[in-house]
Amino acid sequence: MFLNTLTPKFYVALTGTSSLISGLILIFEWWYFRKYGTSFIEQVSVSHLRPLLGGVDNSSPTNSSSSSNGEADSNRQSVSECKVWRNPLNLFRGAEYNRYTWVTGREPLTYYDMNLSAQDHQTFFTCDSDHLRPPDAIMQKAWRERNPQARISAAHEALELEDCATAYILLAEEEATTIVEAEKLFKQALKSGEGCYRRSQQLQHHGTQYEAQHRRDTNVLVYIKRRLAMCSRKLGRTREAVKMMRDLMKEFPLLSMFNIHENLLESLLELQSYADVQAVLAKYDDISLPKSATICYTAALLKARAVSDKFSPEAASRRGLSTAEMNAVEAIHRAVEFNPHVPKYLLEMKSLILPPEHILKRGDSEAIAYAFFHLQHWKRVEGALNLLHCTWEGTFRMIPYPLEKGHLFYPYPICTETADRELLPTVFHEVSVYPKKELPFFILFTAGLCSFTAMLALLTHQFPELMGVFAKAFLSTLFAPLNFIMEKVESVLPSSLWHQLTRI
Repeated sequence: MFLNTLTPKFYVALTGTSSLISGLILIFEWWYFRKYGTSFIEQVSVSHLRPLLGGVDNSSPTNSSSSSNGEADSNRQSVSECKVWRNPLNLFRGAEYNRYTWVTGREPLTYYDMNLSAQDHQTFFTCDSDHLRPPDAIMQKAWRERNPQARISAAHEALELEDCATAYILLAEEEATTIVEAEKLFKQALKSGEGCYRRSQQLQHHGTQYEAQHRRDTNVLVYIKRRLAMCSRKLGRTREAVKMMRDLMKEFPLLSMFNIHENLLESLLELQSYADVQAVLAKYDDISLPKSATICYTAALLKARAVSDKFSPEAASRRGLSTAEMNAVEAIHRAVEFNPHVPKYLLEMKSLILPPEHILKRGDSEAIAYAFFHLQHWKRVEGALNLLHCTWEGTFRMIPYPLEKGHLFYPYPICTETADRELLPTVFHEVSVYPKKELPFFILFTAGLCSFTAMLALLTHQFPELMGVFAKAFLSTLFAPLNFIMEKVESVLPSSLWHQLTRI
C-alpha cells in the first residue's frame, strides 16, 4: 500500500535531494583535500570514530617504547630536514623583484618569506650596543619596519647623521632599481663596513659587548663582499666575481651560513671551468656536510658531461650501460632522490617563477632556486638533459615508499609541502608535491554517488511514469525476502496469535 501511494513527484524530489546533498559533500571534500591534503571524512573517522570502536594498538610495552624512540628519532630528523635556509643566490628586491612586480602586477615574495628576511637582517646586522650610536639605533628600528618606504626613509635618516654600512645595504637591496646602482651603494657600504670591522677587531677582547659588536661587523662585511661578488656576476664580470668569492672564503673560512660555495659553483659553471667545479665539490660534497640540490645536481652534471654527448637509450638497451654511464645514472638517481622536484623544471615540464629569498632543502622552493640559475648550464652540456630525461624516473623504483625509507638519504620529509606553500606565491604557482597524492576513497565515492543520483534525478524528471514503475519493481524485489518470511510465519502461527502480532 505504501509503495502504491508514492507518486512520481516523490521520486523526483528524493533523487534530486540526494544528488544535491552528495554534490555538496563532494565539493567540501575536494576543497578540504586541496587545502589540507587529506580527506575530511577519513580524518574524522580515524581521529574520532576509531577510538570509540576500539581501534587501539595493543602492542607490548617493549615494542611501544622502541617504536616511540624510533618516532622521536625520525621526528628530530624531520625537523632538521625541514629547516628553512637563506637562498644563497637570492635576487635584489629593488633591482629584480620589484621590477617584476612593476611589469606583471604580481608579488613574487610571500609575507612569510619577507618576514624571515626581516628576522635574518635583525640577527646579522644588529647587536645589543646599537643604542650607543644613533645611526645604528635608527637602523635597528628600520629592520623591523614592515613598510618598505619607511625602511628606506630610515636609512636616509641614518646616513644624514653619519656613514652607516647597514643603511647603504638597505638602500642597495630595496631602493636601487638597477644592479649598477646597487653595486655603487655596496661599494660605499664596503668602505664604511671595513672601517667599523677594523675598529671592533681591536676591541673584541675587551668584553662581551665588544665581542657581539665585532660579530655583527663581521657579518656585515661578509654580506657586503658577497653581494658585490654577485653584482659582478650579474654584470658579466664572472672572473672577477670568482676571485672575490675565493678571497672571501679564504678570509672567513668558518662562516658557512652564507653558503658562498654555491655562488662559486654557479660562477665556475658559467666559465665552464669544470675542473675547478670538481675541486669545490670534492671539498663540500662530503658525507659529514649538509647536502643541497646545487651540490647533488652539479655532481650529476659533471658525471653526465663525460658520457651525455654519445649517449643513446636504444644503444644502451642493446649493449648495456658502460661504467661511466652507470656512474652518471647513479649520480642522477642520487640527485633526484635528494630533491625530486628539480627534473621537471630542468626539462621544462613545469614553468619557472622567480626564486624566493628562503628555500626549504629537498622542497619545491629549492628546486625553483636551483633551476632558475642552473638550467642554462645543463643546456650548455650537450646531451645532459636527454640523459636526465631518460633516467630520472628510475629513481622512484628504488624508493617505493619515500616517506618511510630512503635509499641514499633519509626518508623524504613530510613537512615540505606545508613550508613550500608558505614560501611560494601559490596564487600563480602550483606547488610541486612529492610523493604525488592520490585522491582519497571518499572523494571518489561521493563523486560516484553524486553522479549516480544526478542521473536518477534527470531520468525521473524526464520519464516519471516509467521510473516510478522501475522504483516500485526494485523496492518490491528488495522486500520480497521479507514478505516470504512473513508468509511462512503466518502459516505456522495460529490465526489468533498472528492477529495479535499484526495489531501490535
